[in-house]
Amino acid sequence: MRQELKSALGRTYLIVEPNPIDRWIDVVWMGYLTGDNIRTGAAAYTAALAASGYHAVLNDTRAVLGPWEHSLDWVVNTWAPQAAAAGLTHFAMVTTRETMADATAVSFYQQLTAFQAELFADPEEARRWLRQFSLVRPKEQ
Repeated sequence: MRQELKSALGRTYLIVEPNPIDRWIDVVWMGYLTGDNIRTGAAAYTAALAASGYHAVLNDTRAVLGPWEHSLDWVVNTWAPQAAAAGLTHFAMVTTRETMADATAVSFYQQLTAFQAELFADPEEARRWLRQFSLVRPKEQ
């Protein structure tokens, strides 16, 4: 079921939608992200992942404005292990290169150890990479 999360000002900052064909969770972030937005959004799509039984996330951050480094430590050290415990094994992050949000994404990628992640500028390339894992059950990998 598609979820749309809105900020206190009523602006959508996250869309979460299970993709039953590719067997992953589609996540689209947008706007300026606060620490609360990131924690609430990450919890929403981690819950969707656990409920679906999928093991992959396509995380699109191309519409994010500004850095989110204020939450990087929490994402790497708290959320990532929780997401892995919920079944996440593969995470494709689509980002716009050479932006402040991309710089934070690169830091995330470099510090992450809880699951396999890759950064992409091209969403179709991210989908191709993710499909090789999402359609296979974790025990088969």
